[in-house]
Amino acid sequence: MSKRTLNVLTGFFAIVLMVSMTSCGRHNSLTSSEQEQGWILMFDGESADGWRGYNSAGFPEEWQIDDRALYCPGSGGDIIFDQKFLYFHLMIDWKISEGGNSGVFILAQEIPGRPIWHTAPEIQILDNDAHPNVNPDQFAPALYDLIAPSVQNTKPAGQWNTLEVILDRGQLTIRQNGEQAVQTQVGTPSWNKMVDESKFPLDIFGKLVPGYIGVQDHGDEVWFRSIKIREL
Repeated sequence: MSKRTLNVLTGFFAIVLMVSMTSCGRHNSLTSSEQEQGWILMFDGESADGWRGYNSAGFPEEWQIDDRALYCPGSGGDIIFDQKFLYFHLMIDWKISEGGNSGVFILAQEIPGRPIWHTAPEIQILDNDAHPNVNPDQFAPALYDLIAPSVQNTKPAGQWNTLEVILDRGQLTIRQNGEQAVQTQVGTPSWNKMVDESKFPLDIFGKLVPGYIGVQDHGDEVWFRSIKIREL
């Protein structure tokens, strides 16, 4: 092999390595700009620090860190990040197993003996392809059982999706993979009417008070990464 060829190959592999490291490093991290804007990293890809079981002091042993993602094998219960937020911009990457179902909760309150969904609006996570006959407000990324998404851009099972949830002075916006899917106003008479006509308890569901961010164990494999939040 000539010296020139060796130099070319060395340069090529250096570029490949750099790109690979950059790609891996962008997950579960904050840029300097994001830090200046006040973003909080909720998961670093290495530990579950800051997370615990809903209505529990500890982190469920069933949940794991898999390939730098929070991984639920289909047991362990719902988990929450142990800090309350009211107005915020949340970003989270998710992928689901084939046929899987899960969700992201906001404004959750811990009430002994009550499940998290009694208080917390849920952004639906679903393998949409495997559930073509569910109600429109149960497709990802719906506001579960309340408002259907206006776009259908969920990637197939096993592929990553990027979810954004923005709650600003009551206006709730849900975006997925760069497109707006749901927008509504929390706490208005029309919101209360919608909740009252649903299965959710109006007296405690979706109140505009600081609450927890949570992710759901629905009995299926699901992964979460790049979880970050900025208070508004």
